[in-house]
Amino acid sequence: MKLLLHACCGPCSLEPLRLLLEAGYEITIAYMNSNIHPAAEYDHRLRTMLDFARSQGIAVIEGPYDPQAWANEAGVYGTDPAARADRCRACYRLRLDEAARYAAEHGFEGLATTLTVSPYQYIDTIGEELSAACARAGIASVFQDFRPQYLEATRRSKAMGMYRQNYCGCAFSKVEAAEEREQRRAERAAEKAAKEAAAAPLRAAQEAERARKRAEKQAYSEKRRRQRALLKKMKEEAARQDGE
Repeated sequence: MKLLLHACCGPCSLEPLRLLLEAGYEITIAYMNSNIHPAAEYDHRLRTMLDFARSQGIAVIEGPYDPQAWANEAGVYGTDPAARADRCRACYRLRLDEAARYAAEHGFEGLATTLTVSPYQYIDTIGEELSAACARAGIASVFQDFRPQYLEATRRSKAMGMYRQNYCGCAFSKVEAAEEREQRRAERAAEKAAKEAAAAPLRAAQEAERARKRAEKQAYSEKRRRQRALLKKMKEEAARQDGE
């Protein structure tokens, strides 16, 4: 099957591309990600993708970068945590519809996506939107949950020195990712403090035992010193008496 692979970034493409090629698909990558903010970040991820694809002999199709279209479709949900899933669904739909239309217009038989590599994405929603986009375009939906390959993709991308972003892509996700990292740091700090507090009585008991042993050793040393001094004095006294 001639397959268009929608790719969000280079690192997330490593394992899906490998597995789909091994399955016999003829693949072209579609970089269609108007969600990415700011433009410099979009360009950085694109360059990383192009360098990797070139090394693999894989063609890359770049869609138009249209942040306003994304803002109109997905950005309207804002940063309300309760609306995050809806915002992500709208984001998936915009990008996958774009890729599906391109695929249908250029002779591709199916569409797949690398979005399912990340354990932080809404996997079921991606599957639903991919299926719907392909149905509208009249092509096959090639859905696969690539989350089991996440750790290997992470390992490989680090080994290759790939640029690795620390947020999904949009401005909202950048703020949310920073907040979540701060929350995890706070949780780790609280966990460490709780462990230290729980261990404090044991450490105090251990320190008390060490102090007791040091006192015993010092008392024994002092006792031996007095014994040696007394013995020396007795010997000196005996010697003096013998001299008389």
